[in-house]
Amino acid sequence: MRSKAYIIFTREPVAGRTKTRMMPYLKPEECAELHVCFLKDFSRMIEDVDADVFVYYYSEDGDFSTVRECFGDKVSYRPQSDGDIGRKMHNAITEILAAGYSSCVLTGSDIPELRADSVNYAFACLENADAVVGRTADGGYHLIGLNEACEAPFMLDGYADDSVYDRTAAALEGAGLKVMAGHEYSDMDRPEDLRGFRQRMLKDERLAASHTGRFICRMLKISIIVPVYNERSMIESIQNQLRPYKEEAEIIFVDGGSTDGTVSMISDEFAALTSCKGRAKQMNEGARASSGDVLFFLHCDSVIPDDITGQIREVMRTSRYGCFGIRFDSRNPFMLTNRLISNHRAWKRGIPFGDQGIFIDRELFFEMGGFPDIPIMEDYQFSLNMKSRGYMPGRTRDTITTSTRRFGKGIVPVLIAEYRMWRLRADYRMGADINRIAERYRDIR
Repeated sequence: MRSKAYIIFTREPVAGRTKTRMMPYLKPEECAELHVCFLKDFSRMIEDVDADVFVYYYSEDGDFSTVRECFGDKVSYRPQSDGDIGRKMHNAITEILAAGYSSCVLTGSDIPELRADSVNYAFACLENADAVVGRTADGGYHLIGLNEACEAPFMLDGYADDSVYDRTAAALEGAGLKVMAGHEYSDMDRPEDLRGFRQRMLKDERLAASHTGRFICRMLKISIIVPVYNERSMIESIQNQLRPYKEEAEIIFVDGGSTDGTVSMISDEFAALTSCKGRAKQMNEGARASSGDVLFFLHCDSVIPDDITGQIREVMRTSRYGCFGIRFDSRNPFMLTNRLISNHRAWKRGIPFGDQGIFIDRELFFEMGGFPDIPIMEDYQFSLNMKSRGYMPGRTRDTITTSTRRFGKGIVPVLIAEYRMWRLRADYRMGADINRIAERYRDIR
């Protein structure tokens, strides 16, 4: 037996009874799965904790098989006592200290970011103080440690406000104990906590690789936004491609005033909005109407690869923005050159175009002000804006195939179209009037 004991408080993960404040963002079964991920991350973390570990579990029917499956033989198991959460914690700490341990630290299981060195630090604090408390970002606490049992900090009138940490520290000091502060963490109670975790994942590979991190990326809600204008010849194809994703993604078509019957061909299976003509206006309108964590802007004349949502989620584990590679539905050698140039521009220079299927974290999109409201070059300027802020696009495994209809057929028409588009971008960079540039670029139908 070691001299130190570490207690983990948890309940048996049961759908509809655990992490219920995550609903309806997560389904009851997903809430239970998230809780299991927390426990699996804790099971890995405790391997580096220098203490005997006890899991105090709560189960309405006495079954704690899922908890046991997560921790195995690494820990000792004990049921939580009756009473409110304060009484339960007090009784557990009292029981462990009475068993002969010189110090005891207790945490909940909903801090999947908790590091072993933070638990070990708490024990180090107890070598120089009587108590240690670790604050959570919302004003509560995730960790409390004592050398001797003390009832005062567990008799609070409620544990659901932003004064819990301060009231707990005050109660300990009022009992004549010297208190030190542990490391601060964020707990995981509400959907916004998941989003905060994902932002921190981008700076911490350990979090991205954790069970919780992988789960959060799997659960990302994706909104697919397709601007359309006089796309009667293409609308059926893109709907057929997106139909397999209608249960796992929000799919929104935004029409810019089509006159060829495009709108009437959009199935009731999908959301259909109308907007002023202009790709930027249409995509921004779709973004405002969407609810996804990730916004995926897709051109109507695209042929998408398999598992687009899985590929997007994989990129979003480590990036806030990304795109697909591109290829063209032509064997013209100059279109191969165009493909190489386009992908090099995206991956090496960080400037993807819209036909590469740009996707982005929702909050970041609106923080950037959406697509610039200009009649053309909105994707080019958006990518320039992203690059100026230090964002480089993440890269998917596969490519989108896009139509060459705007290039014409044959070597000469392709060369003319490529030169024309290069000239338009060059004029734009030189500050030419955007409306005159737009006049030189025909509508795509």
